[in-house]
Amino acid sequence: MTSQHPLRETTIPVANGTGAMPATGFGTLIRDPVAAKRAIKAALETGFRHLDCAELYGNEDVVGAAMQEAFAAGTVRREDLFVTTKLWNTNHRPDRVGPAFAASLRRLQLDWLDCYLIHTPFAFPAGDDHHPRDADGRPIYDSGVTLEETWHAMERLVDAGQCRAIGLSDIRLDTLKAIVAIARIKPAVVQVESHPYLPEWDLFEYCREQGIVLLAFAPLGHGMAPRVIDSPVITRIAEATGQTPSQVALAWAVQRGTAMLTTSTNPDHIRENFAFSALPDQAMQAIRDDIATHVRFNAVVETGVPGFVPRPA
Repeated sequence: MTSQHPLRETTIPVANGTGAMPATGFGTLIRDPVAAKRAIKAALETGFRHLDCAELYGNEDVVGAAMQEAFAAGTVRREDLFVTTKLWNTNHRPDRVGPAFAASLRRLQLDWLDCYLIHTPFAFPAGDDHHPRDADGRPIYDSGVTLEETWHAMERLVDAGQCRAIGLSDIRLDTLKAIVAIARIKPAVVQVESHPYLPEWDLFEYCREQGIVLLAFAPLGHGMAPRVIDSPVITRIAEATGQTPSQVALAWAVQRGTAMLTTSTNPDHIRENFAFSALPDQAMQAIRDDIATHVRFNAVVETGVPGFVPRPA
């Protein structure tokens, strides 16, 4: 990890010589297109240089338009941005990976992608229905393709030159190890839910040993109960350091060596989420040792169905 000043400008080297990921990222899962464009432009103006997108979010075109307006205004240059998007479950078959990637590039109005992730390790049947269900409402899975086959198709995107790094999302440690074992191009990034109530230390340590960036989504627990920012340990550190509880949790994420993603449509919250500062060593240790709550807020690792992404009625 390359530490700069201040902490929010930390970057983490990405495997395969593809540069570095800004540790402080902005997630683009904002359903309203007007609010999404406004928030993305505000994030770029604030200083965020890492955008996280996905085909499933249904707004890559909005992200692309916001980036183009920021480029035209001189807010940021393309080469200073790290942009990630994700392959959805219905496109796991190898012959669908390339077209899905190309479609995301077109919607994002980009010539290359910094990172492309397999959104979940679960394959759904190919088709226009992003959430195929059986008569009982359970997800339908595609048993005709393996994650290993999908991964090898992802590797070919790197070979083609338009995708600088590839990785996985919503994955457990044993499945990650299986992909690393067969990979010709090793995963560069693994994105999972992680926060002080779900630190994922075993996964984090394995990623660090392998040179893989652990990218934490929901670093504040997605505002769900029990709320991370209400933890007495977090609030006590916030009071002692003059930061907000949210800033403490975000600083912990970056300072321990992960990247993280925040999302907001509120300009004040966007600025707050980019204004955190380094914590004392004793505060970092207290968060590790003194928080007993353990909770996963998103069951996507069990089903392949993201819990924070609204589904059409």
